[in-house]
Amino acid sequence: MDYKDIVLRIRQLRDRCHLSARELSLQLGKNSTYITKLEAGEYAVPIQVLLEIIEICGSTPEEFFHRDMLAYKKDKELLDYFSKLDENQKNAILNLYKTK
Repeated sequence: MDYKDIVLRIRQLRDRCHLSARELSLQLGKNSTYITKLEAGEYAVPIQVLLEIIEICGSTPEEFFHRDMLAYKKDKELLDYFSKLDENQKNAILNLYKTK
């Protein structure tokens, strides 16, 4: 994941939690144009600020950095279900997938 991807995900997360760039900037205790400039690539996002954005938007770092943030909840649900299966059930599902 490169910086451009991180900025895109910040925007997606901000949109999902219905915050304008100005509102998020102010919630972070920054000047009102901070997020706009960050999203424009004028400066890098410090990890602490990224973690604060994730928290403000009600997300987790795991979700933010998931290979497909928009599919995270469904993928996590499947993984949670899969982890409860015994080895025979897991093997059966994997074999079914491989023969598809």
